[in-house]
Amino acid sequence: MKKTLTIVTTTLIILIASKTQAQDIKEYVKSYINFVGGFSIPTGNFAKTDYNNNSAGFAKRGPVFGLEGAYYFYKNLAFVAALTYQDQGELSQNDVQNLANGYNTSFNRDYAIGTGVGRYNSVNILGGPQYSFVYKKFTLDLRASVGIIRSFSTPTLSIEFVNTTNTSVIYSQNSAKGTVFAYGGGAGLRYALGDHWFVNLRGNYINSDGFKVSNTNNPGTVGRFVTRQPVTELQTTLGIAVNL
Repeated sequence: MKKTLTIVTTTLIILIASKTQAQDIKEYVKSYINFVGGFSIPTGNFAKTDYNNNSAGFAKRGPVFGLEGAYYFYKNLAFVAALTYQDQGELSQNDVQNLANGYNTSFNRDYAIGTGVGRYNSVNILGGPQYSFVYKKFTLDLRASVGIIRSFSTPTLSIEFVNTTNTSVIYSQNSAKGTVFAYGGGAGLRYALGDHWFVNLRGNYINSDGFKVSNTNNPGTVGRFVTRQPVTELQTTLGIAVNL
């Protein structure tokens, strides 16, 4: 469904651009560089905190900063490339305790101690077509994007199972690093401050099947066993840009 939405958005942008070829557009849109900052909000399974859902990511809302550039190669149709860095938080004490309780029940041990270390840190590199509608000092941008997400780290979870005989076993869900395919779309509203500068509000949706996750001392035969972490984000940003 999400891939279909991205394909439909791309098709609409191309159809709108094709239709304007037969029209006399007197005011074309200028290429620009945009500096943005805001919030990256996890959605779907990425944001869920359900022990029994192996796709639940326990991700949190965090900051996003980035740089994007748009090159208008035909009237109001541009190619846009965007680079963003986002932090999606860490496992809270409640998250770790809930996971420890879940594993303790699944493995039927005396008790379990959980430890969470590290954060979701990643970079998105996305590009695609953008079509812009201009009304006086306002510009509405619609875009579709494909690209990659580069993960530098994800939270590491360690569960120590302790028995009454004082023997223990430590299970770990390891930090995931790597590069995966991503796609999405977005819309933005710009307001011109003059001939060269403008401010903008933007919302972007990004989706990916996610990163492979490795585990230590977990046979995967019972309880929660995460082998891949899907990523879905809604990024809302405020930016200031300069026309080229």
